[in-house]
Amino acid sequence: MNILIDIAHPAHVHLIKNVYRLLCERGHKVIVTVKDIPVAVRLLRYYEIPYIYLGGKSDSIIGKAFLQLKYNIKLWFLVRKYEIDIGFGSSLTIAQLSKYTKIKSIILDDDDDEVEPLFVKFAHSIANVIMSPDVITRKSPATIGYSGYHELAYLHPNFFEPDSSVLDDLKIKQGDFFSVLRFNAFKAHHDVGVEGLSIENKRKIISILEKKGRVFITTEREIDEEFRKYQLKIEPEKIHSLLYYAAIFVGDSQTMTSESALLGTPAVKCNTFAGKLSVPNDIEDRYQLCFSFLPDQTELMFSRLMETLDMVDLKKEWNQRRQQMLADKIDVTAFFVWFIENYPESAQIMRSNPDYQYRFK
Repeated sequence: MNILIDIAHPAHVHLIKNVYRLLCERGHKVIVTVKDIPVAVRLLRYYEIPYIYLGGKSDSIIGKAFLQLKYNIKLWFLVRKYEIDIGFGSSLTIAQLSKYTKIKSIILDDDDDEVEPLFVKFAHSIANVIMSPDVITRKSPATIGYSGYHELAYLHPNFFEPDSSVLDDLKIKQGDFFSVLRFNAFKAHHDVGVEGLSIENKRKIISILEKKGRVFITTEREIDEEFRKYQLKIEPEKIHSLLYYAAIFVGDSQTMTSESALLGTPAVKCNTFAGKLSVPNDIEDRYQLCFSFLPDQTELMFSRLMETLDMVDLKKEWNQRRQQMLADKIDVTAFFVWFIENYPESAQIMRSNPDYQYRFK
């Protein structure tokens, strides 16, 4: 089988890396494409995943639309050249190609429809399958729900083992208290009008956490001058190991909040999406692994932060909550590989017997 995977965000590399490896080991030909995303390219190289470079990207809505057409044309030629059977991943381009070529598209999406209206409009209506965590309620007949989260495709213990060398890199001893902060740029098309942490709240969070131990800040774009002494300087492939060992995570990032929580690290998030998204809500409400607050709820946020920091055996408690979550969820990577290899029969099986997925634990 010939399979195309298109990378549109660094997180997509983590999402597909284990799927890619297993499919290749099983004898399938997998073609990976990527836009001009330096971190994504670095991760692909680190994981020794060959890729085809598609070109630049844009922050503006108009620029994104123009480049999307360019990507579609390039991938159309690649589909013909490599005789692609299935397109897989979190890519608008893959969905659109299935409308104009013979390929079948299996699209991964873990955001509620109102968060990504353009993706819903231009991808959901034409994709053959939309695979989503089952906590997201969708009306699309193409949707197949599964008991898991995107992040478990790379953070499930069947595939993830923390690399303790990241502690040596930062001169930290295992068990030392340290915190990781993430400040987002909010440049995606669905981020228009979205707010995160104010500069004043960033200062206050740092002042609280640095009394407990070292503070590391990671950010998408240029870091504020006054915070540069806290800037995290590690290889991007080690970030999940750092989150695993951290005492606490605080930020306005959707993905990194979920990643920290699923690794058993208390996570506190503040942004406009707080309480509005099904996946983070499930992680918070069902397992109490993270806490989210709106930008006008900072008093509540700081109260929760202090309460969490005062807990005895904080990481032990979070690991117990994590184990409960893992007991409920499937091995997402194993499920994805089975679904791709057996499509379209796999889609028919899941629609007639959704519990089939629990064979993948």
